Amino acid sequence: MVRIYALFIILCALFTNIALVAAAETIELTLEQAITIALEKNPELSSSSWEIRAREGKITQAGAFPNPEFSFNMDNFGGNKDLRGFDGAEYTLALTQLIELGGKRSKRAYAAGIERDLGKWDYEAKKLDLLNEVTKAFTDVIAEQERLKVSEELHSLAEQSLNTVSARVQAGKVSPIEEIKASAELSKSKIEFERAKRSLDAARKRLSTVMGSPTPVFEKAVGQLDLAADIPSSDQLAQNIYRNPDVARWVTEIEQRRAAMNLERANRLPDPSISIGVKRFRERETSAMVAGISFPLPIFNRNSGAVAEAESRLSKAEQEQKTALLKAYSSLTEAYATLSSSFVEATALKTSILPGLQTAFDSIQEGYRYGKFSYLDLLDAQRSLSESKKQFIESLAAYRKAHADVERLTGRAAERYSKTTVTK
Repeated sequence: MVRIYALFIILCALFTNIALVAAAETIELTLEQAITIALEKNPELSSSSWEIRAREGKITQAGAFPNPEFSFNMDNFGGNKDLRGFDGAEYTLALTQLIELGGKRSKRAYAAGIERDLGKWDYEAKKLDLLNEVTKAFTDVIAEQERLKVSEELHSLAEQSLNTVSARVQAGKVSPIEEIKASAELSKSKIEFERAKRSLDAARKRLSTVMGSPTPVFEKAVGQLDLAADIPSSDQLAQNIYRNPDVARWVTEIEQRRAAMNLERANRLPDPSISIGVKRFRERETSAMVAGISFPLPIFNRNSGAVAEAESRLSKAEQEQKTALLKAYSSLTEAYATLSSSFVEATALKTSILPGLQTAFDSIQEGYRYGKFSYLDLLDAQRSLSESKKQFIESLAAYRKAHADVERLTGRAAERYSKTTVTK
């Protein structure tokens, strides 16, 4: 009976999971939802948060006092005559405490605290990288959905063109060769449509992988490829370069290297050990206090090598800061060039090129029915319109990806350039 009940529970859980998966595959996904899921499920980001906690533990450990040492000594035993056995043994019980000089403990705790802050910068950098990756993958899905619409539209136009051509062939107004050409164009449009569906499926899988799922967890991405009303100048964006965690972290990195150098300099000072205890004299049947102090002599090791290493690492960090800044400026320049060029291209396509091609196609399509244009004219207009629509989608996708790169490089991944947008 217990086994049957357990089997029933397992089957219920299995069917529940199947139902949840089936429901998940019909979800319409927004960019905000995709980012939320990715932030929750991304293992690399999660590991960074655990690293911060580990470094907080290091701070606690670095500020701890050194433990005292307990020692037990026994003298004058196991000898001859009066010292045979333990008859003349003397016992000493003592506690020894290491005294750290030069503020080593506070310097060590301070250095550990800065390492924790560096972990936070690393976390922020990985978080922005993830936001950037999700945004780009989401943009690809939206773009592929738009391409699929264009391919479907092209397939529908090819069917209409074939019907129109067939009617004219039957009426004896055009050669049957044009019907063969129209049929071939219909087959090509069908191939293109199937290719667009496969590309969309691949884009959905890539986005799901970035979100932390090996299989797609949504059916459709909801969003638009849009253009901001305007874009800021490169100088305005460059002013925010220090908000980039890859750049901002180096201020903390240099401070950490300096703290490590100060700690190594403090380590040159020897730390004494103070002891106090009780000694038992067996022969006299009495006890007395004992005390002592010891410290290493800095003759052979003055920690000069560690100090030189720390100083060199500090100088290296200062140069690496300059390198990181130059790389950030270079990447920002490249991203801004893509952003501005795609913005100009998409704006031109939207405002003048596409409307003109649409008007020309509508006129040629209507004129073809009355024999004013040849099928080649109709086919050329149809292809020009279709290719320009695809080019418009490409430029919009390039704009959105460059926009994401600029936000990543300026530390503004959660912001937009303007609330006013011009949509398709």
